[in-house]
Amino acid sequence: MSLKPDATRPADPGGWAPDWQTVGVGAWMSHRLGGCSAAPFDTLNLGSAVGDDPAAVQSNRQIFQSALGGAVPVFLKQVHGVTVVRLTANDLAKAIGLMASHEADAAVTTEPGIACTVQVADCLPVLFAAPQGRAVGAAHAGWRGLAAGVLEATLQEICALASCEPSQVQAWLGPCIGPRHFEVGQDVREAFSAAPSQAFRPQPQTGKYLANLPGLARWRLGLAGIPAQQIGADDGCTFSDPSRFFSFRRDHLTGRMAAAIWRLT
Repeated sequence: MSLKPDATRPADPGGWAPDWQTVGVGAWMSHRLGGCSAAPFDTLNLGSAVGDDPAAVQSNRQIFQSALGGAVPVFLKQVHGVTVVRLTANDLAKAIGLMASHEADAAVTTEPGIACTVQVADCLPVLFAAPQGRAVGAAHAGWRGLAAGVLEATLQEICALASCEPSQVQAWLGPCIGPRHFEVGQDVREAFSAAPSQAFRPQPQTGKYLANLPGLARWRLGLAGIPAQQIGADDGCTFSDPSRFFSFRRDHLTGRMAAAIWRLT
């Protein structure tokens, strides 16, 4: 699965639809283009806590929502943890405005029209879909959340809601900081002490490592029971493509993109 333009939407709707394989599921990933925020948040910044003009963020979120085919995105207050929330119709009333109703780094739902949404600017967005779209979910996975088990926690909730096995779930990894630019210290290497060695490339000149964030996610999802052929990805690197992506590590003061997934019916 990879990102591709969706011919059913406007020519420049501010993102792409993942090439999703599950019937009854919609998904969308934004880029930084097509919004109204001024530099350094130019232009489709969806983050409300980065210092951008709230009116611009609200307009950008309306642009984002217009690409979701009638679904309503529910944004989270993300804290690099492992909390997973179950979204219901009650959350739709709270989705108006810029305030997040949940402090969590992942969301799942079984109700159509609710878009589980996570924000990123180098961290990895991961979308999940159960068979026939019986449950869907989105997780925000920086290295801390990934090491702590946010993907496994989200998968567990998906399986509980859909009464399915991990081997039946599909996952999609969105754009994140790539393995040629994600330099980390010994603390991160130790947090993934059991990871395959190829996930960390030593940098002798600095004593640090170049970490493969999507590779680590694939490894953890595989251990959790999702077959490799059911884990799709976009290979975009947020750090190395400033024309399309926000990157916190590259720019520090910058905007946020978002990935969303929802049940169609």
